[in-house]
Amino acid sequence: MAKGYSVFSLLRHALKPDSPWPMAWEKPTPRLSYDVVIIGGGGHGLATAYYLAKNHGITNVAVLERAYIGSGNVGRNTTLIRSNYVIDGNTQFFEHSMKLWEGLSHDLNYNCMVSHRGQIVLAVSPVQLDTFARRGNIMRLNGIDAELLDRGEVQKLLPYLDYSKEARFPIWGAIHQPRAGTVRHDAVAWGYARAASQLGVHIIENCEVTGMVIDNGRITGVETSQGRINAGKVGIAVAGHTSEVARMAGLKLPVESHILQAFVTEAVKPVVHHVVSWGAELFYLSQSDKGGLVFGGHIDGFNTYTQRGQLFKIQDVMQCAVSLMPFMSRMRLLRHWGGIQDMTPDGSPFICRTPVRDLYLNGGWCYQGFKATPASGWTFAHTIANDNEHELNRCYSLDRFEKGRELDDYGIGNWTYKQ
Repeated sequence: MAKGYSVFSLLRHALKPDSPWPMAWEKPTPRLSYDVVIIGGGGHGLATAYYLAKNHGITNVAVLERAYIGSGNVGRNTTLIRSNYVIDGNTQFFEHSMKLWEGLSHDLNYNCMVSHRGQIVLAVSPVQLDTFARRGNIMRLNGIDAELLDRGEVQKLLPYLDYSKEARFPIWGAIHQPRAGTVRHDAVAWGYARAASQLGVHIIENCEVTGMVIDNGRITGVETSQGRINAGKVGIAVAGHTSEVARMAGLKLPVESHILQAFVTEAVKPVVHHVVSWGAELFYLSQSDKGGLVFGGHIDGFNTYTQRGQLFKIQDVMQCAVSLMPFMSRMRLLRHWGGIQDMTPDGSPFICRTPVRDLYLNGGWCYQGFKATPASGWTFAHTIANDNEHELNRCYSLDRFEKGRELDDYGIGNWTYKQ
């Protein structure tokens, strides 16, 4: 196993070009039992395993992935990171995640390609600009960077938008978070997997969990396609299939599964130097290192486990793209894809204990999963190791709806399909 990437390792392999690089992470045979089993080898599951080993010294950990590392939502998102939230609880959590992103490449000794290019959220009415001013004030009071831009300042930064009198949505201004940006999603998965493996974590690929072993209200192991694996504790981190996996333990969660589509165009010269978004269809856009414009919008709006999107949503998102940037009407769409995501009634996640003893839940991420990866793993590892929630994820409990403590950052209300 490679212990570290450095200029010296590059030189050593350059002098021996026939010598292959070692495997990034080991491919172990599953043990009969582990102290902790994490179900799900995506970004959140791998980050949890890494922080269990690094922060809490728990290295007898297995991450069970039903396919291969990077095959799920961690490789199907649009790579955006930000911490421009309003609701108390969300604000502190996502800012902690942003701080972890800033040092992640150094921490993992792996280039995650973190790009703090900034996010600009456009206001298309005076009322929306006032709302952004309130959001910016809340962010600044929490130590988060935020700038309110008028129309002229937006035009200087984003000259390619439609500022004409005929514009479908007139631009009044924007809110800018300079530290927001993008991260290479595959690198995040590979970096966490490699770092966790070096600390002794077992990453078991092609190992599907088929059942839970529960004895007197306590989970003691899982049934898998590779046999039974006993566990002292079990964590669920399976993105869009959270409700299905939790049902194996007898839990019925307030979670629906929806498809979210994303799109990428042919490559062009650098033109979009920020992440640009606006409220219509929750539209967002950035330009990848390869030159393609990567963008997306709202969920398709009905429950599904397919990864094939519907034409009506493609039309809606394309209308937003062309309304915002008319030049995009001349570009070719290279491909589009879909990912399955959890949707909760208030649009916020769960990181918590469950009614089943020693079973822990990390799910319900809606649109926020990728940007939350470091903080999610950090706090979930703390929750599992201490059998108690971290102060940053204490508000993400299962019983918050019963207690009237919803975290509705979008202000849409208690309607899952709208979130």
